[in-house]
Amino acid sequence: MTFCYGTVALIVATLQEALAAAFRLRANTLLAGIKSMLNDPRFDALAQMVYAHPLVNPHSDGNPVDERHLAARPSYIEPAHFAIALVDSIQKVPGDFARLGADIDAIRDPQVRRALHALHARAAGDLERFQLLVAGWFDNAMERVSGAYKRRQLLISLLISLLLAILFNIDSINLFRTLWQQPQLAAHIGGAPGALDAETLRQLWALPIGWESFPPVLDAAFALQAAGWLITAATTLFGAPFWFDLLQRAVQLRGTGARPQETAIAAASAPRAAPAMVASTVAVVRATPALSAAPGEA
Repeated sequence: MTFCYGTVALIVATLQEALAAAFRLRANTLLAGIKSMLNDPRFDALAQMVYAHPLVNPHSDGNPVDERHLAARPSYIEPAHFAIALVDSIQKVPGDFARLGADIDAIRDPQVRRALHALHARAAGDLERFQLLVAGWFDNAMERVSGAYKRRQLLISLLISLLLAILFNIDSINLFRTLWQQPQLAAHIGGAPGALDAETLRQLWALPIGWESFPPVLDAAFALQAAGWLITAATTLFGAPFWFDLLQRAVQLRGTGARPQETAIAAASAPRAAPAMVASTVAVVRATPALSAAPGEA
């Protein structure tokens, strides 16, 4: 069942990455986060100017355009580059940090203006420090955006895994019940991969995965089946690495003895350590003869 859950989680992760790439979810989420951070929901003020900067959007020609005509949307922005782009977008005279306070006063949004004034006051006239403070502000804002993105991805993952569980009828309750009622099958599967024979493979094909009759009858058994689908879908939220790591640990617990590599390393290091250990033991015995005469105290 661990292998089954890991396989389903791996399929879900692959489909999820394909959807994220096809719909540019990361780039759109980043754009929405910057628009919210700079309080520019219509993308016609400071956020538009930042996205026109070549450090933020290398494919831009430097001219601000509306959101629908953005040729490329980055999926990641370096905080230091964002800080430089924001400062360049605010400054009317590039490189004139003395006038930056007056340039901040020209920002239309009062919340952004207040935040930048606070950072400018803490910078105490140091442009590099001001850029570091802006980069930290950007990091904090993007952490909130990342949290919202992860929650949305968890919901998408749950929906995809539930769809797969229904499509292939991966009922965890029925699968567990079958393995519980057929211990010989569970024993054969526990010996994988070395003990799989033709009979075991035939029994694996008989596991209750897939549809025997469709559509199902809406009765009490169907309610239990739907609960099994939900359990299967919920297991994918742990992620494929969790299940495959758990499977690897279970296989290691069944094994006996050290791995060949570990044995070879121990054998290679033993000849170098043995002479020193023997010499030190002989020296101790020669120096303290009373210890060998009192075995009751050993």
